[in-house]
Amino acid sequence: MLWSETIAKSSAYLEGKNVPGAQTAAELLAARLLGCGRGFLASYAQKEIDGKRLAAMRRGLSRLQSGEPLQYVLGEWDFRHLELFCDRRALIPRPETEGLVQLALEWLDARRPDARPLVVDVGTGTGAIILSLAKECKNPAAFLGTDVSEDALELAAKNAARNGLSGRVKFALADGLDDFDEPGSIDAIVSNPPYVTTAEWETLDPRVRDHEPRIALDGGGDGLEFYRRYLADALNLLKPGGAVFFEIGDTQGEAVRSLMEECGFSGIAVRKDLAGLDRYATAILP
Repeated sequence: MLWSETIAKSSAYLEGKNVPGAQTAAELLAARLLGCGRGFLASYAQKEIDGKRLAAMRRGLSRLQSGEPLQYVLGEWDFRHLELFCDRRALIPRPETEGLVQLALEWLDARRPDARPLVVDVGTGTGAIILSLAKECKNPAAFLGTDVSEDALELAAKNAARNGLSGRVKFALADGLDDFDEPGSIDAIVSNPPYVTTAEWETLDPRVRDHEPRIALDGGGDGLEFYRRYLADALNLLKPGGAVFFEIGDTQGEAVRSLMEECGFSGIAVRKDLAGLDRYATAILP
């Protein structure tokens, strides 16, 4: 069988199983097996697929039709300028989170080159946020990613090594910011915390609910549990003029703004993602 036939039949099979983005998924599976970019598939179209790759393609299709996310089947995913290993140990990096990185970068790049701020990513998961900041920040800074999951930290460290950032980013096992005991020691806190309400979690697409770690999604009864906790900690741990950068649910803008106001933050801003939905909340400690 030719690769062109394999991809066409794979796409049709996935479409028949109601897998979203069937054609894209089939092409990405093929590209992964060929070790090439999706844009280079045309050069393999008239070449025959060997038995081992055909068997691997079938295994991938089976996993997709069972509801496993494409990112986990591929075992990797792109995020901004990074290539990340991606599996069930951590939440799949979303395009929306790239906007959170951009907001933090703009703040960091506006600081004095000699400031060398400490940036902490709480709930780092794959390390997508903190690794992107370390890779793209123009000024010297110290970068730390924390997570409550040892498995997630192993994945993040692996991603740091893959992207040549092991020397720039440190990772630590910690429950939120509980292990920091020096007041005024952090310049910026960035996080994509769990913000889905427990009730909403029950109704999520099974491709998300049954495969991605609940600990990275379920934000409690009202979805705001972690914002309350991190903002309270930030009051003590941030330096004066330090900043917080949070990803939020698209209906949580005013609620998170109110929490920030109650804590005494200034410069509070709720910003929208590319879809025009509330997605980020930022603030400064006076």
